[in-house]
Amino acid sequence: MKPSHIVAATDFSASARHAAERAARLAAESAAALSLVHVADLAPLAKIRKLLANDPERFEQQLLEDLRRRMHDLGQSIAARFDVQASVCLACGDLLGELQVLTSEAPADLMVLGARGERYLRHMMLGSTAERLLGSAHCPMLVVKQVAHETYRHVLVAVDFSSGTEAALNLAHQVAPSAELTVLHVFDVPFEGQLRYAGVDEEKIQYYRQQARRQAEEALQDRLALSAVDTGRVRLMVAQGQASERILEQEQNLDCDLIVVGKHGEGKFEELILGSTTKHILAESQCDVLVSIQGTASCSGSHAA
Repeated sequence: MKPSHIVAATDFSASARHAAERAARLAAESAAALSLVHVADLAPLAKIRKLLANDPERFEQQLLEDLRRRMHDLGQSIAARFDVQASVCLACGDLLGELQVLTSEAPADLMVLGARGERYLRHMMLGSTAERLLGSAHCPMLVVKQVAHETYRHVLVAVDFSSGTEAALNLAHQVAPSAELTVLHVFDVPFEGQLRYAGVDEEKIQYYRQQARRQAEEALQDRLALSAVDTGRVRLMVAQGQASERILEQEQNLDCDLIVVGKHGEGKFEELILGSTTKHILAESQCDVLVSIQGTASCSGSHAA
């Protein structure tokens, strides 16, 4: 099924506007409800209250009124361009806490953020704040890097055979139902360097490598069969090497406009919260990135196993 409720967070930056427009395009394509959200951090006002001795409360009200006007204008712009009537919400407080509350009170299938806004990606990428957002996310997150000129055409789905693989495949199909899908698994041969150092001949190492590739190809076929994706428009790809490097390489080779990655893999828990591969893809990719959250509701409303 397609998403039924999409939430787009905005800080009024150009990147956030692109994210709102992508969210609106997805909402129009799937007939989903769209909510536009801005979280105002009023804490800095406390530092300048002495400078506003005449009427600090009035200044705060003027600030909020300006934010409400900007949210209203954004909603009107979205309606005029995409024929989508979005609800607008202005909240005050901690960014991540308010986003978590809002997406819990009105369950969302997808949260959309801009990649280069004033606050949002910085909160995602840094330290414990990133862990709070990804660790307690209620839905998948789409990080928008490109202007939403058209629907997604070519999606690269990076899978690692963890328990969230089928969820990532289904999510890609739900968000981009008409796109061409390339499903990529990157493998490495355990202890290959040590084997060579121990004097194992190259022919045996090559055989070991071929076996690892064959097993990966078979596992990829099996996982695809378990998903709801139409196999007729899916290209399967297995590559050897470092995962993030190969993913970014294929992004360019295939001219992808969306990469789908999972938050969870098979490494240590500390590495999964914002794993090294996911973090690298978010930072270095040119196209939009959709992070599938293992164990949360998918666009169909079911839970990924």
